[in-house]
Amino acid sequence: MNEREFKAVQFLDANEPHICLYRDTTEIILTKTNGQNVIPNRKLYGYGYDAYFITKNQEELQEELINSNVKIVRNLDNTDYNNKEFVIEDIDGRWIAFGIKVG
Repeated sequence: MNEREFKAVQFLDANEPHICLYRDTTEIILTKTNGQNVIPNRKLYGYGYDAYFITKNQEELQEELINSNVKIVRNLDNTDYNNKEFVIEDIDGRWIAFGIKVG
């Protein structure tokens, strides 16, 4: 495993089934559904991301995700709210942003 990849640890037999993803000092916890459809925030409310991660080295991360065939829905750019960010779409249609305040 590449040291820059996330390490997945499964807890699917727990009372609250989930998977933990670890990388550097980041931990992401994903819960298991019971087959329900996921409704992204932008469909529920007309706008919004489903997760937002504050991160540096965005150029490197975006390139890594592109090379892993992750769907990029908004390329790295500055927003009208003074963040530099890019947005991906996961397999359930959720939009996940990676950004940081600029200036």
